Amino acid sequence: MSTPANPSTTIGPAPARGASFERRLTTRAWLFLLPTLLVVAFVALYPLAQTFYLSFTNARLGAGEPAAFIGAQNYADLAQDSYFHDAVLLTVLFTVVTVLSELGLGLGIALIVNSRFKGRSAVRAAMLIPWAIPTVISAQMWKWMYNDVYGVFNDLLVNRLGILDRNIAFVADPDVSFWAVALIDIWKTTPFMALLLLAGLQLIPSDLYEAARVDGATALQQFTRITLPLLKPSLLVALIFRTLDALRVFDVFFVMFGNRPDMQTMATYAQQTLVSISDIGYGSAISVALFLIIAVFILIYLAVFRTEEA
Repeated sequence: MSTPANPSTTIGPAPARGASFERRLTTRAWLFLLPTLLVVAFVALYPLAQTFYLSFTNARLGAGEPAAFIGAQNYADLAQDSYFHDAVLLTVLFTVVTVLSELGLGLGIALIVNSRFKGRSAVRAAMLIPWAIPTVISAQMWKWMYNDVYGVFNDLLVNRLGILDRNIAFVADPDVSFWAVALIDIWKTTPFMALLLLAGLQLIPSDLYEAARVDGATALQQFTRITLPLLKPSLLVALIFRTLDALRVFDVFFVMFGNRPDMQTMATYAQQTLVSISDIGYGSAISVALFLIIAVFILIYLAVFRTEEA
């Protein structure tokens, strides 16, 4: 007497139905995403494509004649432009110094405020004050404090503490102006880095630390073997966000130095070319170069983190 086949073991159209169901879900997901994708394409992709196109033309604002296609001439000029080279070096140096400093300080602050102590909520709220102040306002505030005549830094270092024997023009002196503006960015953006890392720390289960303590792991071992490995996604997000901001930095440099040639970032150089000189084609080429440099940094981050995970 034959026994009926077990429905769970029969090979029939069930997989096909499952595949069809997945296809319908995928189709519906794309339909739901379509409005957002269209908005992104209109707001971001179209201007980006337009910038790429203009970078191959000699377009000028108010030229009175249509722009002509000149190929890669703007990029060839960029390769010979010493001002652009200096702007790239300054921007990359600023990015490396500020992002690494903010990463170290932000991680330390995040570890502190993630621990349990009295007044932790007030400290978390207070640490966001520098980040909440608009950059233009904070930059102008620091510019006044850096003033070599009435600035509080010179008064503190020269008159009150006696560390320096003369006043320093922090903004005008080429030897210290870079470090002066880097300090502003570190002061302002470290809380943002700390907030991102704090969110990642709070996702780590406390049971892991309790088990590590039972096994006799030291605080350093817990940090290197539990905290850092599980914090890598948050570190990647924080590094990408801050690198994007640092490479595109404009407002703090413009407030502090205006269009001073030796303190121009890629963004301030592009602004001067596009607005002050009205050279749309060449300014677009500078913007495209900035976009490509940012893409290189992001690819490096992704490759490093992917290699470590492997």
